[in-house]
Amino acid sequence: MSKKIFVTDTILRDAHQSLLATRMRTEDMLPICDKLDKVGYWSLEVWGGATFDACVRFLKEDPWERLRQLRAALPNTRLQMLLRGQNLLGYRHYSDDVVKAFVAKAAVNGIDVFRIFDAMNDVRNLRVAIEAVKAAGKHAQGTIAYTTSPVHTIEAFVAQAKQMEAMGCDSVAIKDMAGLLTPYATGELVKALKAEQSLPVFIHSHDTAGLAAMCQMKAIENGADHIDTAISSFAWGTSHPGTESMVAALKGSEFDTGLDLELLQEIGLYFYAVRKKYHQFESEFTAVDTRVQVNQVPGGMISNLANQLKEQGALNRMSEVLAEIPRVREDLGFPPLVTPTSQIVGTQAFFNVLAGERYKTITNEVKLYLQGGYGKAPGTVDEKLRRQAIGSEEVIDVRPADLLKPEMTKLRADIGALAKSEEDVLTFAMFPDIGRKFLEERAAGTLTPEVLLPIPEAGKVASAGGEGVPTEFVIDVHGETYRVDITGVGVKAEGKRHFYLSIDGMPEEVVFEPLNEFVGGGSSKRKQASAPGHVSTTMPGNIVDVLVKEGDNVKAGQAVLITEAMKMETEVQAAIAGKVTAIHVAKGDRVNPGEILIEIEG
Repeated sequence: MSKKIFVTDTILRDAHQSLLATRMRTEDMLPICDKLDKVGYWSLEVWGGATFDACVRFLKEDPWERLRQLRAALPNTRLQMLLRGQNLLGYRHYSDDVVKAFVAKAAVNGIDVFRIFDAMNDVRNLRVAIEAVKAAGKHAQGTIAYTTSPVHTIEAFVAQAKQMEAMGCDSVAIKDMAGLLTPYATGELVKALKAEQSLPVFIHSHDTAGLAAMCQMKAIENGADHIDTAISSFAWGTSHPGTESMVAALKGSEFDTGLDLELLQEIGLYFYAVRKKYHQFESEFTAVDTRVQVNQVPGGMISNLANQLKEQGALNRMSEVLAEIPRVREDLGFPPLVTPTSQIVGTQAFFNVLAGERYKTITNEVKLYLQGGYGKAPGTVDEKLRRQAIGSEEVIDVRPADLLKPEMTKLRADIGALAKSEEDVLTFAMFPDIGRKFLEERAAGTLTPEVLLPIPEAGKVASAGGEGVPTEFVIDVHGETYRVDITGVGVKAEGKRHFYLSIDGMPEEVVFEPLNEFVGGGSSKRKQASAPGHVSTTMPGNIVDVLVKEGDNVKAGQAVLITEAMKMETEVQAAIAGKVTAIHVAKGDRVNPGEILIEIEG
């Protein structure tokens, strides 16, 4: 008896998130939509946290308008999004009224299928989102965030699936965000799910360890109904198995997808050309790497982590961070590494490595996690670390959102006239700072997307220093031709930036200092900290909030600033007790390690 296998393609969301730091622009999606719409996919994944974030933060596109344009361009295909349960698209839990409002607007604007997961696999955090999706008349897909640890067993995953079925889900997905599944483990899990609950089973696996296609075959043989793939030019490695490859593998079998291989190949060639435009976001860390079976870093995180580390001038420490991640994860009770826990664990690991001392700095998100603010940890957390992070504060043991008051009325008031629609209010809700900035720039007509570097003339060549992919220029000066490769960019400090170049194969280091450095009395000439009362930070970042003012008396250990780096917030504390005599930063300022941000006299 034949059984058609249905396909969801991730090309418009997870594929470019996993390989190109989520930078694909709408202008490169729309021209191919007519062909995508004719394929006969079960769905196309088009939306999720990182795509929404990147639209607003980097591309300066309205993510709601992207969704509306895709809906119009893909009239015959279900559109799917990834929803982080009570976290929606952000890094915190939202009140129930925000969750309901967001789901309702996403449905109205074009989403048909909501893949709903919780980073802790705490089903309490899924309930309101599932109810909202069903109220909108859309498909609610309950999701298992797959991971491996002493506390994650087939029995536990099956129990979760049965709970999601009881909540009203229409299907269940195994979300293997890091490529941790192995073929036989996949077969056993799918077989158990099919035996113990009645919902269709979807399999979503990244190919980070090179096993995903084999896992999908074992899933299909054991009863899985749907697979997630990516068009071949954006497939494999930290992305997903190639759509064309899986369609070809199943063709003529009892599991034939029925999809047109030649049409898929045309689409693949289109995206092959598109990918070249985004070469500056390519990373050496997106190929097959079986170390993922240990560090468990998901595909969507690895390219973004590499990009963020490069911006911090610390890409050379990636291996140390990857080794620290599993240790932090164990300390936190083995959470699955999926947004936002992947960022929480990954950023804390980076801080540990950078400081040379574990937990010298603890991010606010780790503190909230240890307090129970994201839900119940799957395993036992390190109690010594918990006490260090939250002291004697009470640990939350209820559904975290039960403690939140309705937010929508306040959000509307806070953003005011900048919001021209309820969708704008929700953009602000998801990302308050960058959302407000986006809406302000839109109102002023000053939205400026980040610049795409020109395609290197001689293709992509790995740099000798291992710092990423250089951009090549051929420059003619007075009849002489020079080949210049920009192989790296240092962190800006003291108003200067170091560029690492190769000129005709010879390495050079060039320091650029803006001509207008002293115009306007900018803050880039801060002095370096040299006394105990000089408050500074250990890594580059942005000032989120200044918690004190000149003349305040502070205690040693008191938080005086909140900084943000790699999407995580950290409190900066006073090293001594005394009086605040000078403040050299304001909210929104960019700061560098070692600069004097606040002065305290003891």
